[in-house]
Amino acid sequence: MSYKIIVDSCCELPAKLKESGHFETVSLEIFVDGYRIVDDESFDQADFLKRMKESPNCPRSTCPSPEQYVEAYGGEAKRVYVVTLSSQLSGSYNSAQLGKKLYQEERGTKDIHVFDSKSASVGETVIAMKIQECEEAGLAYEETIARTDQFIEALNTSFVLESLEALRKNGRLSNIKAFVAGALNIKPVMGATPEGTICQLGQARGMARAVDKMIRDLIDKTKDPQEKICGISHCNAAKRALAAAEKIKEMGNFKDVFVVDTAGISSLYASDGGIIIVA
Repeated sequence: MSYKIIVDSCCELPAKLKESGHFETVSLEIFVDGYRIVDDESFDQADFLKRMKESPNCPRSTCPSPEQYVEAYGGEAKRVYVVTLSSQLSGSYNSAQLGKKLYQEERGTKDIHVFDSKSASVGETVIAMKIQECEEAGLAYEETIARTDQFIEALNTSFVLESLEALRKNGRLSNIKAFVAGALNIKPVMGATPEGTICQLGQARGMARAVDKMIRDLIDKTKDPQEKICGISHCNAAKRALAAAEKIKEMGNFKDVFVVDTAGISSLYASDGGIIIVA
């Protein structure tokens, strides 16, 4: 195998990527009142959401250790690419970088490049797909890195959540003004800054209108959509996500649109009913 793409478990990989043999996931962990959940194929979203709802405390997560990344960097692949959750939201990026240093000190030189997605969830997914596209096109290692960096800079990430409580408890909304609009059913449309922090992009009354606004704003901001893939992830909201996908196909001109269910870490951030769209 000439190349390998490593992602942390905030990234949702569609089945065709898992089956390609080029992808490997390094898991984060979640703790709900001391109960340990490994964010891997064993993750049970329904059980996790139930535990979240019943707990008075916010779940906490831990990023992969550098040693986990060291192990992932091994194998026959000559070129290794890593895509992590935004460095502004998790220590996964720093662990991957330290793992790279440890690997090269202990096991020798190897082409390993770590990308800060400055995003999360399907943001990581479309970045990983871009890397694969470059590799399959036969581009050189340095050119693949350069094109992926450009892709990340142009990436648009937005999301609408039923509740911001989990993000607020986790300290992810420290730079956002307090938002008290529950009685009016106002839903903020959130997004990622160029640095990878969370910001508010707008708001609308009710989830349906908020998702519609998110879609319209995303399409307006996306340059050359015919060259891009739009990814949608949802937390226990398949109907909402599929409806959004159909609307995006009608309104936009994307190369492809795909929908995935959130894994553990993304479920923690999105909470029950949340939807994330990236292009």
